[in-house]
Formats: sequence, structure tokens, C-alpha cells
Amino acid sequence: MREKLKNIFMLENEDFRKVFSLYEIKNMFGKMTTGIRSDRNMIRDVTKMVKDIPNHSAFRYINKDTIDEEYLKTAEETLDNGYLYIILSSTGSPAGETIRKLTRKEYSHTSISFDEELKTIISYNGGNNLYSPGLNMEELRFFYQKEDANIMIYRIRATKKQKEKILNEIKRINEEGSAYNMLGLIMSYSHKDNIMICSQFVYTILKGAELNYFEKKPEKVRPMDFIELDYEGKLEYCSKVFIKDVL
Repeated sequence: MREKLKNIFMLENEDFRKVFSLYEIKNMFGKMTTGIRSDRNMIRDVTKMVKDIPNHSAFRYINKDTIDEEYLKTAEETLDNGYLYIILSSTGSPAGETIRKLTRKEYSHTSISFDEELKTIISYNGGNNLYSPGLNMEELRFFYQKEDANIMIYRIRATKKQKEKILNEIKRINEEGSAYNMLGLIMSYSHKDNIMICSQFVYTILKGAELNYFEKKPEKVRPMDFIELDYEGKLEYCSKVFIKDVL
């Protein structure tokens, strides 16, 4: 499994060997495969991730102009509502389940929404077979990949100016291009500004609008940090929703 991961990634990304030493490559894939041999479900999830690697890029933007005008219009209509919403998800996706088991944290994906009805969920993800991996709109149905898939919804106070700044940043990334940083799942490295993982994106967005409430290198932020590092109680808990109950 380790050699298969290494070979596929190095074949699909010629810049891979230019950036990392052989020791770093070996160590990286060692971390990714540690502990999976005795877990059949984990082997299944990692195998699915391996098959999906050719659709990703850790070195160039492959996603562009996927955020449509309807989304942007809906988001603009929420700028005066006083809140930005942070969503933590336990979805059952192969990447999510692998991260959950390795980190022993229930929630392995994070997103933001401009509205409380969650019509404007957005984050970095694998594209859900609709878009290229990178910055994409999200729908609750995308999260339903296991029977008990659920989300935790929080909100943080945000002014119109702050939300407008976040929306403008989303527009900029959408116009410039993006990619999902699969390398970021196993090591803290981003080759270009718009190549991120979900938690890195959410933290970067919050910090750009001066809404971050803890200090950490964006590449090192993980989904549960948004709850566990909220020492000053900036987040307000809204609800926990099981996806099967709303579809």
C-alpha cells in the first residue's frame, strides 16, 4: 500500500520530487499508512483515496470558476444578518473516515455558510464528482455518505464589512483557481496560496476578516480546533443535525 501510494503520487506530480527529499517522501507515506493494515474499512477508504489521487494536484490550480452567480447572489443577501456559520461534519467520505481514525476526532471536515438555512455552504473538498477538487459549493446531500452522517453548526458574530470581505476573498480564489491540498492531510505544506484543505481555508478566511479567535499556522489547523481552541467562547452553538433527517 505504501509503495502504491508513493508511485501514483510521484507519477501524477512531476514537481513532487523537486520539492521533497527521499527521506521526506518515505516519512510522509509512512504516516499515511501507519495503522491501516488491521482495519479493513480503513484499507478500503485509503484504497479509494489512492484511486482518486490522479484527479488532484498539490502543485497547480485545477479548479476555476465553479462558484456560480446564484450562490454569490444568495450570499450577498445575507451580509446584514450579523453572523457567519461554521459547520463541522462527520460525513463518511473515504478521506474523512481515514482522518477520523488517524486523529481519533469525530469531525473531520469543516465549512462555512453565510446563512443559517445553509444554502451557502462552501469549503475546500474533493468536488463530489461534480467539480474538480478545490474550492466548491456544498450541499447537505453531499455529506450523506454513512447512515449516521451528521453536522455540528456554530455561528460567530460578523459585521457586514467582515462578511463582505470573506465573500470577496471567495470570489478572488474562484477567479484565480484552486486545488485541494491532499498533501496537507499528512503534512503541513502548501505549494501555492490557493491550494488548501478545508480547515486551512476556513481559518484563512476567518483571519482575513479578523474573525480568528486562536493563533495557529493555517496549514496546521484541523477541523476540531475550531471548537477545542475556542477558549474565549466566540462561537455560539446552534444545533446538531443528522443528514438523513433533513433529506
